[in-house]
Amino acid sequence: MEERYALELIEKNKRIDDRKFEDFRPITIEQGIIQKAEGSARVKLGDTEIIAGVKMNIGEPFSDTPNEGILIVNSEFTPLASPDFESGPPGEDAVELSRVVDRGLRESKCIELEKLCITPGEKVWAVFIDIHIINHHGNLLDCAALAAISALLKTKMPKIVDEKIVREDYEKDLPVVAKPITITVCKVGDKFIVDPTLEEENILDSKLTIAVMDDDRICALQKQGKREFDIDDIEKMVNIAIKKSGELRKLLD
Repeated sequence: MEERYALELIEKNKRIDDRKFEDFRPITIEQGIIQKAEGSARVKLGDTEIIAGVKMNIGEPFSDTPNEGILIVNSEFTPLASPDFESGPPGEDAVELSRVVDRGLRESKCIELEKLCITPGEKVWAVFIDIHIINHHGNLLDCAALAAISALLKTKMPKIVDEKIVREDYEKDLPVVAKPITITVCKVGDKFIVDPTLEEENILDSKLTIAVMDDDRICALQKQGKREFDIDDIEKMVNIAIKKSGELRKLLD
């Protein structure tokens, strides 16, 4: 019933919560909320809430990048966040969210991974980002990506003493040099909206998730949904994403 009502409103150029099509819900960002983590952030996007934590460990580099550190993103969809989530190993949605967030961070080169090399070909810093869904009320992708970059911006690198990591004794900041912002633009009929609520997500035809760099260049794309986009659609969606990314990036300053 709520989904049908949401669809009828969008067809009349309205939304279920009275927002304009290109308006986000209220956003709050809290950084450094987990003392035991090297970096952390809580992001609330309306009633959607996500916590991202960053942990750093020493590992072996990948064979094709022996002089670069490692970035790994994981996400957990706990049953407390939504009745649709189940306990157990990460499902398809959790894996996809991790990959989309990872791609935006990696392709933007927001972390200078070469500065995380300890011994070329042998030891590098590995940056683990764990994303925890606290409450799901739509638009998890944008919220998770914002939480991830917010946490990275406050991440400290621990000291190494006698080849051991000394937690909570930090040497320097993680070398983060860019702030990619992920914006998901959704199509319902011939309308385009951002930051869908859960009810609106259930009536979407398709959506395009766009990671935008500080200079407005696009570094990653992810399309979901069965309906195809034409060139005009993509141009409109990219323009919306660029505009909104600038607005969200200001929240990180």
